[in-house]
Amino acid sequence: MDYVSALVPPVVMAVFFIGVVRVIVKTQGGAAKAKEDAAVDAALARTEGARQASVGTDV
Repeated sequence: MDYVSALVPPVVMAVFFIGVVRVIVKTQGGAAKAKEDAAVDAALARTEGARQASVGTDV
């Protein structure tokens, strides 16, 4: 009976992990993908602009 109590926590964690991975995979793409991509592109452009502005003032 000790082997059952030893195997239950890893099995429960494995099932939970598989569920999390499935949710992540299912939520990728879809209708909001373009909106999310645009938000990331805007954040990267702001970061790049700020970095180039700081390099320009350092010279």
